[in-house]
Amino acid sequence: MSWSDPAFGAVLAGGWLALLTLVWVGLTLGVGRWGAAWRLRQRALERRVSVSICIPARNEEGRIGPAVRAALASDLQDLEIVVVDDRSEDGTAAEVAAIDDPRVRLVSGTEPGVGWAGKPWACMRAAGEARGELLLFIDADVELAPWAASSAVAELLERDLSMLSLFGDWRLESFWERAVIPVIGWFIRGAVDLDASNDPGRPEAFANGQFILVTREAYDRIGGHGAVRAEVLDDVRLARALKGRALRIGLLHGPGSFRVRLYESLGDIVSGYTKNLYEGMDRQPILALGAVLFVFVTTVLPYLLLAVAAFGGAALGWSLPDPGWILWLAGNCLLIHVFRWRLERTDGRSGVHALSHPIGNAVFVYILLRSMLGMEATWKGRRFHDGKAAGEAKEEKSPGQ
Repeated sequence: MSWSDPAFGAVLAGGWLALLTLVWVGLTLGVGRWGAAWRLRQRALERRVSVSICIPARNEEGRIGPAVRAALASDLQDLEIVVVDDRSEDGTAAEVAAIDDPRVRLVSGTEPGVGWAGKPWACMRAAGEARGELLLFIDADVELAPWAASSAVAELLERDLSMLSLFGDWRLESFWERAVIPVIGWFIRGAVDLDASNDPGRPEAFANGQFILVTREAYDRIGGHGAVRAEVLDDVRLARALKGRALRIGLLHGPGSFRVRLYESLGDIVSGYTKNLYEGMDRQPILALGAVLFVFVTTVLPYLLLAVAAFGGAALGWSLPDPGWILWLAGNCLLIHVFRWRLERTDGRSGVHALSHPIGNAVFVYILLRSMLGMEATWKGRRFHDGKAAGEAKEEKSPGQ
């Protein structure tokens, strides 16, 4: 059987379609099982613990206010909130200053020291101002549920952890947010081995920067965010630094624990994920190319082939394949939508945007290629080169001083 033999082509196409069917049946059946063994339970905190919620904020007007008010509603007995206004150019500082609560402190950020990325610098400054036994780092667009912080503290204390991180929920409003963010977000979550991250005997470590709870002792032991001062993925690298010191860390799925609006436009989605995706794969080209091929072959290519077979083949003078092949291909496309529908329903959304799944994956492929090929990325006016801070600072100093 030669490459030019039609029978060979039929065998190849049949094998691909069979594999495609297995992939989507397996993924569809597996929806809802991810993280089932590692869920945050809503529970009461049995003893008084001082907690400092640290929030770095750069140009977060309209988001920082709801974030701080949600944090203030946490059912913790001993709570303070330290917001570092990271040299914002909008009304971020004024929005925080307007919140009249003695538990909230606003700190003016300073220019990062040499070799520091902006966010680790602001986090280190917040930690230097904080008084709590435990530090909870959240992003400025994170809105905590009242029970989230106390339940996380209870989990950390019960398991004798040095750090606990959570995956929460996305707040999606625009079409592009709904189409793209669940695609990329669940791809990232699906790639995280929760068993390994929670196993102190294994080296794998992961953290989600939207929610990182760490003991002051462990944080100081690794030098705080100084251990990850130049990193664009400071959250993941912080988890690795802690676990590398034989400190116990935990990573849980916490549906309902918090919600976050990551990006508000397609441009923000592209810029934000371009900065993070390739770095999250440890800049391994084989791994990244494998991800591109997997997403394209399993999610984008079936629709392209179906469109050509059903609508474009005759116009181009191509002979249409056997109708059975077209039906099989269409069945796989339907499976893709069923998978996304189940994913949407698992996240508590209506499922309508299951129809946008191929569009979201096409954007995902573009972003991943852009992340691989673009040596530099820009986010909120800051430049990153090869996943490190680039050209931000002029003076070496400690943000805690």
